[in-house]
Amino acid sequence: MRILFITHSFNGLTQRLYCELVTRGHEISIEFDIADAVSEEAVALFRPDLIIAPFLKRAIPESIWSRYCCLIVHPGPVGDRGPSALDWAIQGGAREWGVTVLQAEAEMDAGPVWASATFPMRPARKASIYRNEVTEAAVQAVLAAVNRNKEPNFEPERVAGQAHALMQQADRAIDWQSETSAAILARLNAADGFPGVADELFGQPCHLFDAWPEASLKGEPGSLLGRRETAICRATADGSVWIGHVKPAGGIKLPTSLAFTEAAELPELPLDGGYWKSPIPTWQDIAYEEAEWNGNSVGFLSFEFYNGAMSTGQCRRLTEAFQWATTRPTRVIVLRGGSDFWSNGIHLNTIEASESPADESWANINAIDDLAEAILRCETQLTVAAVGGNAGAGGCFLARAADFVWARDGVMLNPHYKNMGNLYGSEFWTYLLPPRVGDEGAKAIMRHRLPMTAPEAVKLGFYDACLPGPGFAVDVARRAAELAAAPDFPEKLAAKQAKRHADEAAKPLAAYRAEELTEMRRNFYGFDPSYHVARYHFVSRSAHSWTPRHLARHRDLDWKVLA
Repeated sequence: MRILFITHSFNGLTQRLYCELVTRGHEISIEFDIADAVSEEAVALFRPDLIIAPFLKRAIPESIWSRYCCLIVHPGPVGDRGPSALDWAIQGGAREWGVTVLQAEAEMDAGPVWASATFPMRPARKASIYRNEVTEAAVQAVLAAVNRNKEPNFEPERVAGQAHALMQQADRAIDWQSETSAAILARLNAADGFPGVADELFGQPCHLFDAWPEASLKGEPGSLLGRRETAICRATADGSVWIGHVKPAGGIKLPTSLAFTEAAELPELPLDGGYWKSPIPTWQDIAYEEAEWNGNSVGFLSFEFYNGAMSTGQCRRLTEAFQWATTRPTRVIVLRGGSDFWSNGIHLNTIEASESPADESWANINAIDDLAEAILRCETQLTVAAVGGNAGAGGCFLARAADFVWARDGVMLNPHYKNMGNLYGSEFWTYLLPPRVGDEGAKAIMRHRLPMTAPEAVKLGFYDACLPGPGFAVDVARRAAELAAAPDFPEKLAAKQAKRHADEAAKPLAAYRAEELTEMRRNFYGFDPSYHVARYHFVSRSAHSWTPRHLARHRDLDWKVLA
């Protein structure tokens, strides 16, 4: 079918639905919900068989839903209506939730139901549940609804429901003196991603994000107990929680210690055991574990960086952690990334907040290149990138620096830089990509501004394996153990060393890096401000003023001819 997406943005859920439907042979075009007239024009140009709204912040106009079947993806179970659906569910401690695909009508979320799917809730941030459980349920429900749209005798069911109001900051407010850590975490989790919880730190108004539990530290409720790297710890009525990110009034979202220089005066609370994973819940953005099978050890290095962004300091700390991991008596090192993101490359928010964004961009890209080079030059272990979360831009190529890349089925990959002001890109992609996909394939991937699924990445030769979503971590551990215990492990390690030496003799890594950074320097310091403009709009969450042409196919000049 010819399906038009009307959506607020091309977020992860929209990307996943786009890929799932394109894979099944449907013709998809996308229009951002900028204004009624713009959406009406898109409908007139594309002449869709069906309209799907994966992510909207306002109603589809009657001029469209009265003439076309419009299916709304609502992040709530059948009967749930109104905004802030997931927020209310998390803050209220719902044990089960779901996604409903319903037809647009005059009353919000009150149209007949085409399909639905449910899932058990887990104690997690709203953004994490949305990227995982909500997305998987939405895929299931949308595919069912699309199939039913082709059934002539299918009749969607009208269901009575109860609407809830938009959650206000008054509903989210935290009483640090009387509320428990669990209650405060529920409020912070329900607001994570957007809009955050309005509060104060150091006497200044801000919104709080990125909360972590703390199992042992206690103090006067509401007081600030200390800091660890970029996060601060705040006491609750029965313990404490960590706050990783804040958005100061009138500012952008930043790591807490960067947003408030006063945080430097708090006592440092170092993590016992260094990189080793703490046995109790606490804030730890880099963690290391080891497991042994039949005398062969595997190291697992995790890096839980908020939204997958890697600042200069984080890249340097992770490089140090990786180099330390290579000194351990292991045969394989698995780079796990984070639970929701493996990596999205350089940290655009910390760059935007710096005194010189050009200089900080330069420092950040060099720091992530140092990490990629450390992985590439590792000769003591085989390395695996276990991409269990989404990855974008430089993060996709940072993963490729490992000897093997195993991706979870369901993750979304955006292995391109051009959407951020035509960045050239680094992380040794000019060395890593062509041998796997060919020169033309490399050019196609770098020009391609659309998302890629894990199966597609494997099919192209970019990544090595796509593993099922359920049990991904267990499957990765099993495969890593088999790799470490393989009888031919010494031969594999020797072959890796020989290839690296041969590649270095043919063209040193320093040469690839210098060529890439020459182009990146033009992006950062050159006359074309595209990167700086795109970064500003990205971190400021500027409203879209138009839909990019690679998404809005109906706006191609040749569309009418092609149609």
